[in-house]
Amino acid sequence: MRSVQLAIDLPGSDPGTVFTAVRDFGRFPDLAPAVRSVEPHEGGSDWEVYFRNGVLRWTETDRADEEARTIDFAQTDGDFESFSGRWRVVATDEGARLDFTTDFDFGIPSLTGILDPVAERVVKETIGLIVLGLFPDAEVVGDSRLAGRLASLAGPAPAGAA
Repeated sequence: MRSVQLAIDLPGSDPGTVFTAVRDFGRFPDLAPAVRSVEPHEGGSDWEVYFRNGVLRWTETDRADEEARTIDFAQTDGDFESFSGRWRVVATDEGARLDFTTDFDFGIPSLTGILDPVAERVVKETIGLIVLGLFPDAEVVGDSRLAGRLASLAGPAPAGAA
């Protein structure tokens, strides 16, 4: 099981606005090239994400709590042995912070050393690009290497970015 955590500060952003934007999974393919498609449906979503030389596919349940500003997700079917996590938006003195956590397992012990580090990088870069696409002033917390990588990957903000 691999755990991934990512914190992103959103200075000057309203936590409710951030939560609403993050809930709109259907926009994600326009924000991050690794996301091939996301099809939201009642109680969950279907995902396709480019990974290595192929496409990872899964269906997940998505449980949003507007009051707590959290979205809990868990794979119900797909290419992972297990995949779950949480999006959480909290208020800060400067605006808002988005915390993203996930735990995943491909279920292939012999390839853990190869697949897991690549998947962790793809997850962090993809979530970072999504948030930067939604909020161009977003700042990765505690990972200057990732922040630099995202700056090199991110292009101009898409039209209609919040």
